[in-house]
Amino acid sequence: MAASVPEPVPAEPLEATGVEDALITLLGRKAVMNHLRVDGFANRIVATVDNMDRPQLSSRLWPFYPSTGQFSVRKQDGRTYIDADNGLRYAPLLLLAETVDPAQVAELYRRMYPLLQAAYVELGYPKGRFNDRLLAVIDHLLATPVPDGPLEVRLPPIDPSVAPPRPWVLYQFTDPALESLSAGQKWLLRLGPVNERRVKLRLQQFKRELIGQAAAAP
Repeated sequence: MAASVPEPVPAEPLEATGVEDALITLLGRKAVMNHLRVDGFANRIVATVDNMDRPQLSSRLWPFYPSTGQFSVRKQDGRTYIDADNGLRYAPLLLLAETVDPAQVAELYRRMYPLLQAAYVELGYPKGRFNDRLLAVIDHLLATPVPDGPLEVRLPPIDPSVAPPRPWVLYQFTDPALESLSAGQKWLLRLGPVNERRVKLRLQQFKRELIGQAAAAP
């Protein structure tokens, strides 16, 4: 169980002022500037993780920039499905995640852990452990169902007089079971089945590194 994993104890904990440089060392300056929101990075990670298994997941809190373009769909026989090419929007971020050694990511997490734990307490969990929360959310995301075919979606009724500027963000899954999933699980489904498997693989690798580091700690 996640709660049985000891909290990381970094030998060289990062100060908040050192996070950006540590990210640049890990990912490269161009990747950090193009993909990550480094302001309040620890708080962004904590807020995003904590919201993953909840109904809403605000993109303004993400530690990375939202993908470019818009959610794309296709029509077939009077029904609307997520377009197979929709997942291409996420390619740059996923490629970045796949180029980094999970062990190095886990080591950066270990060094950042005091900042992450402080942000978690600040979020309203004075007795909670962020490490437990993270591992529980990883397990939650890994439990996301894998669709066996195209996913049907629909737009809710929209008043033309107050039409939103980005209506594509309002698409809902037609299947009530899928629409009732958490925000994080629905986000994974919208990535497409190939990208969902890619993300799950990285999550599994990262989880193994976290548990392995904890087991190896003195």
